[in-house]
Amino acid sequence: MDEEPVIIKLTRDQAFVLSDWLYEVMMESDKLDAIVPDKAVWAGIYAISGTLETTLAEVFMPDYAGRLEQARQRLLEAAGGNEDDEELG
Repeated sequence: MDEEPVIIKLTRDQAFVLSDWLYEVMMESDKLDAIVPDKAVWAGIYAISGTLETTLAEVFMPDYAGRLEQARQRLLEAAGGNEDDEELG
């Protein structure tokens, strides 16, 4: 089995928003079971989540919610969308 690591590059905003979403579906709800019924996939999800959590200082800052909202807005603007468009995806 090939155990060579795969490198994924994300912007800091992408990483922050993804980290928050992963935390929500993994820790704050039962959504992971519904979204990813194949538990073999969970190993990769947990690895990504753990890497993000240990890399991002933002997750430990007292103004977490504000920083997260700012990151989300920058990503939406860069994608040419807005909050209303998010409901479609």
